[in-house]
Amino acid sequence: MAPSAITEYPVTTTTTIDQKINFIDTHHGDDETNATGLASKALVQKVLKEQIARIDTDTCEPGEEDAFYVADLGEVYRQHLRWKLNLARVKPFYAVKCNPDREVLRLLANMGTGFDCASKAEIDLVLSLGIDPGRIIYAQPCKTKSYLRHAARVGVKQMTFDNGDELLKIKACYPDAELVLRILTDDSASLCRLSAKYGASVEDASELLRLANDLDLNVVGVSFHVGSGASDPSSFRKSVQDAREVFDMAGELGFDMKLLDVGGGFVDETFELFAGALTDALEEYFPGDVRIIGEPGRYYASNAFTLAANVIARREVMGETLDERSYMLYLNDGVYGNFSNIIFDHQHPIPQVLQASSATTKLTEYSIWGPTCDGIDVIADRYTLPGIVDVGDWLFFENMGAYTKCSATRFNGFTDAHEVIYISSEPGASALLGY
Repeated sequence: MAPSAITEYPVTTTTTIDQKINFIDTHHGDDETNATGLASKALVQKVLKEQIARIDTDTCEPGEEDAFYVADLGEVYRQHLRWKLNLARVKPFYAVKCNPDREVLRLLANMGTGFDCASKAEIDLVLSLGIDPGRIIYAQPCKTKSYLRHAARVGVKQMTFDNGDELLKIKACYPDAELVLRILTDDSASLCRLSAKYGASVEDASELLRLANDLDLNVVGVSFHVGSGASDPSSFRKSVQDAREVFDMAGELGFDMKLLDVGGGFVDETFELFAGALTDALEEYFPGDVRIIGEPGRYYASNAFTLAANVIARREVMGETLDERSYMLYLNDGVYGNFSNIIFDHQHPIPQVLQASSATTKLTEYSIWGPTCDGIDVIADRYTLPGIVDVGDWLFFENMGAYTKCSATRFNGFTDAHEVIYISSEPGASALLGY
C-alpha cells in the first residue's frame, strides 16, 4: 500500500542529524526536549480522530471500519539520534523481523543503518529498496541451504553460525561467506530468551574455530544476543568479555577478526542505562579499531506505531448491585492479528479511549476481547476506562510497532492487511524520505 500523505509537525528548526544530535546533547532533559514527545502524541491523536471522523460504521462498506495504524516516522528518526548520541561506536543493523514496514526501512536506509535479515524474503525486501548487500548481515545461525545459495547469488556475505553442521553447509553452498560466530549469553533476565535455541558456548567455540580453519572458511567476527527486552545491563559486560576470549582464540588460529556484533535487547525506557554499560565494556575489552554493530529492532519501531480498533460488540456483566456492573468489549482486532505481541512478545498493550459515545468520566471496568471465536483471543482481562464505551466507539493503543503487524494472521478469515497512515513529527525524517 502506498504511504498516505505525510503530515509534518515542525518540533524544532534543526533538521540535519548532526544538528539535531547537538541540540539533544545541549538540551537533554529540559522542557523543550520533553515537549517533543508530547507534540508527537498530540499529532498522532489528531490524525486518528480525523481518520475515524471519515468512517460511519452504520453505513460503511465491509472492511472500511477495520483497525488501522498511524505511524510517526519522526519517532524512528529521534530514536536514531539517541542511538548516535549514546552508542556512536556501534552501527545499528535494524532487525527487519521486528517490523518490515517499507517506509521504516527506507528511512533507516537513508540514515545509513545496516539491516539484520533472517530469511530470503527479508534479504530480498531490503535489496528491493536499492540497499547494498554489504549493509546486510544474515543473522540466522541455522539457515536453509537454498537460502544460502541465494545469499551467495545476491552478494550478502556476512552471516552467523553456531554449530559444526552449519559450517559444513556453508562450505558446500557459500564458501566465500564472511562468518560470524554466535556465542551463548546469560539471557535469564530478558523478556524473550534466545540462548536456549542459538549460540555456542565459549568451550565449543574453540572446536568450531578449528573446524572452520580446517575447512578453509573465513571467520571474521563474533556475535551475541542478550535476549529481546533485556533487563540486566550487566549481561552486556559478561557477553563482551566472552567475545574477547573468542576473538583471542580465533587470532591464535590465524583468523583476521574485525567484527563484533552485540545483538539487540535494547528498549526505549532503559536505553541510556544499557548503552552506558555496553560502552564501558567495549572500552575495556575492545579498545582498538574493531568494527562494532548492533541489531536493534523494537528500540526503533515500537514507539512509532499507534493502533486504533473499533468496538464491534459489547456485553454487559451485572454485579450484585447496579454500581458493580462491568462490560465485555469486542474489538475488530485481537491476538491473532496486530495484538499478536501479547502471545509472542509478552506485551500488555494499554487501551485508551479515542472516541466514546458517553461524556461521563466515571471509571468503568472492562474486559477487552478480539473478534475471533477462540477463547484465548483476549487483549485485556481487566481494565478500567472513563465513561461507558459503546458499540462503534474507538480505542487506541500506543507502542504497537514491534512484533505486531508482522506476525498477524488471517485466522477465522479476518484480515492481516491493515492500513498504515504515515506522518512525521520531525522535518529531518520528511526530508530524508522526500515527502
